[in-house]
Amino acid sequence: MGDSTNFASKHQVFDVSVNVTESKRFDDDGRIKRTGSVWTASAHIITAVIGSGVLSLAWAVAQLGWVAGPIVMLLFSFVTYYTSSLLSDCYRSGDPLSGKRNYTYMDAVQANLGGLQVKICGWIQYVNLFGVAIGYTIASSISMMAVKRSDCFHKHGHKAPCLEPSTPYMIIFGVIEIVFSQIPDFDQIWWLSIVAAVMSFTYSTIGLGLGIAQVAETRKIGGSLTGVSIGTVTEMQKVWRTFQALGAIAFAYSYSLILIEIQDTIKSPPSEAKTMKNATLISVSVTTVFYMLCGCFGYAAFGDHAPDNLLTGFGFYDPYWLLDIANIAIVVHLVGAYQVYCQPLFAFIEKTAAEWYPNSKFITKNISVPIPGYKSYNLNLFRLVWRTIFVIISTIISMLLPFFSDIVGILGAFGFWPLTVYYPVEMYIAQKKIPKWSRKWVGLQILSVTCLIVSIAAATGSFAGVVSDLKVYKPFKFT
Repeated sequence: MGDSTNFASKHQVFDVSVNVTESKRFDDDGRIKRTGSVWTASAHIITAVIGSGVLSLAWAVAQLGWVAGPIVMLLFSFVTYYTSSLLSDCYRSGDPLSGKRNYTYMDAVQANLGGLQVKICGWIQYVNLFGVAIGYTIASSISMMAVKRSDCFHKHGHKAPCLEPSTPYMIIFGVIEIVFSQIPDFDQIWWLSIVAAVMSFTYSTIGLGLGIAQVAETRKIGGSLTGVSIGTVTEMQKVWRTFQALGAIAFAYSYSLILIEIQDTIKSPPSEAKTMKNATLISVSVTTVFYMLCGCFGYAAFGDHAPDNLLTGFGFYDPYWLLDIANIAIVVHLVGAYQVYCQPLFAFIEKTAAEWYPNSKFITKNISVPIPGYKSYNLNLFRLVWRTIFVIISTIISMLLPFFSDIVGILGAFGFWPLTVYYPVEMYIAQKKIPKWSRKWVGLQILSVTCLIVSIAAATGSFAGVVSDLKVYKPFKFT
C-alpha cells in the first residue's frame, strides 16, 4: 500500500506540474498563449490604417480650409479613438478578465446583439469589402497610369499632354487579381503584412516629403482659411465637395473591422481591453499626426489646386523616379490588400454555397492538379468561376466610375457610421447594461446620431461628385 500511495502522490505531482506547464503554454480558450503587447498592437493598427486613404487628405483639407480641415481631422480621430475604446470592452463577453472571447468583429456583434443585427452587419461589411475592391482597382490603375505619364513628362516636358486612358491598366490589375484570388489562403501568407507595411510607409512618406520640399522650395504657404473659394467652384459644388471631404477623411480612419482581431493577439494580464485602449491611443495619435502633416503640407504646397490623389495628380513632376517608386509601391500594396479584404467575402460565399448545395460536385469537389517541383494544386471549379466573376464585375464598375475622390468619399461614408460608431456603441450599451435614458445612454445616442448625419452628408456629396464627373466622362477608352 505504501508503495502504491507513494506512486499515486508522485503521479499527482507530475499531473500538477504538467497542468502548470500546459497553462503557461495555452490561454484560457485552449489556444496557444498570446504574446502581443501594447507596442505590437499599436504597430498592427498603424500598419492597417496608413494606406491609400492618406493620398486624398490634401484634397480634403483644400475643400475645408485651414480652420475646418485640421479641426475635422481631430474630431474624426477623437471619435475613432473613443468608439475603438468602446469596442475593446466587447472583446470578452461578461467578465472583462475571464469572459468568453470574441475572435472577430462579427463574433462580438453575435455575442452582444445577436439575431437580425448580425445579418445586417454582415451585409454592410461585405458590401463595404466589395466597394473597397472597386476603390483599390481605381487607385492602382491611376498609379500605373501615373508611372507612364511621369516618364512621358520627363522626356517631353511638363507642358506635353501625356494623356493615358485608365481602362487598360484596370484590365491588367484585374487579371493579376484573378490569378492571386485562386491562391488558397493568400491573405494568410506571413510576409504579406510586412510587404504591405513597407509599401504603405514608402508612398506615404514620399508624399509627405514632396509636400514639405515644395513648401521649402517656394517659401509660400498656399490655401485660405475657408478652403477652395466660390468662383473657382460654384456655391453648390462647394457644399458637395465639403461633404465629400468628410467622407475622404472618414475613409482614412476606417479600420474598426480589424480591431477585435488585433486585440486577440494581446497577452493578459493586464486585461486585453486595458492594453488595447492604450494601443489605440498611441496608434490614433501617431496616425493623426502623420495625417495632419500629409494633409496640411499637401494643401500648403498646392493650395486650392491640391489634387485628389497627391501622388498621381501631378502637382509634383520631379524627381520623376521618386514619384515612380511611390506609385509602384501603391500598386504592390493594393494588389495584396485587395486579396486581404476580399478573402472573407470569398470564404463567406463559398461556405454558404457548400451549405446550400452539399451534393453539388461543381461546388464541393477539388481537382488535384500536379505542379512540377511543387505540391499539387487543389482546383475547385466553383472557386475558379465565382472569384473570376467577382473580379470582372468589380473591374467593370471601376471602368465605369474611375473617380478616386468620389469613390473614397462613398466608401468612407458607407463604412464610418455603421461599423466605426453604431455597432461599437450598441454593443457597449448591451455589454455594460446601460439603462435607457440614463445620461451615458443619451450621450452615446447623440454621438451615434451626429455621426449618422455626417455619414449621410458625406455620401450625398460623394454621389453628387460622381454625377458631376459622369457628365464629362467617356468609359472604356483604350487610346
